[in-house]
Amino acid sequence: MIYVKISTKGRYALRMLIDLAGNQRDGYVSLRDISERQEISKKYLEQIVPIFNNSDILLTSRGFKGGYRLAKAPEDITVGEVLRLTEGSLAPVACLEHDPAQCDRSAFCPTLPVWKGLYDNITTYLDGITLQELIDNGHGGADNYII
Repeated sequence: MIYVKISTKGRYALRMLIDLAGNQRDGYVSLRDISERQEISKKYLEQIVPIFNNSDILLTSRGFKGGYRLAKAPEDITVGEVLRLTEGSLAPVACLEHDPAQCDRSAFCPTLPVWKGLYDNITTYLDGITLQELIDNGHGGADNYII
């Protein structure tokens, strides 16, 4: 069996963003509040936030009532987008991390179509799930998605 293993950082980042999506109606949300609700250490969340600094996902506000909020609607943020930021490539093999495949054997590799098919299925699946869908399905979408 083949496993694509998502790191703790990726899983916690996704939980943090889902929490923000569900709790930002009152403005910016503090990491302390997210930490308490998600039972993730605030220090760990502080290590995750910089990953989103150069993305169009997260906004930051300093000072009184400062914190974080999503930069776009939860229905416009996919699980795939979040995981690519936190994990890097989701390719199951190194030769697919670049397009076209940068491997001397790619032109005649009999297994490349298998890995390409797996990669296509992974990205199609993860890019087809939005933060809003996870919120709408309740409990992070545990009934329909495994993360």
